[in-house]
Amino acid sequence: MAEVSTVAPLLTPAQVADLLGVPEKTLFAWRARGRPSPRAVKVGRYLRFRPDDVREFIDSLGDGTTGGAP
Repeated sequence: MAEVSTVAPLLTPAQVADLLGVPEKTLFAWRARGRPSPRAVKVGRYLRFRPDDVREFIDSLGDGTTGGAP
């Protein structure tokens, strides 16, 4: 009996940029400058992202509030 794969498909940089609402160039710039960005894996010469890593990155951003008084 064949085993069913439970591995989620990897995302392309274009898909991740679309999810984050930023240009693909921005995603690459963050990585090049050492800024926080989703963890990526190299598949041959291609950069790919695990959905769980993208979700973790988004969660790490917080809600954008400063916690100051209204």
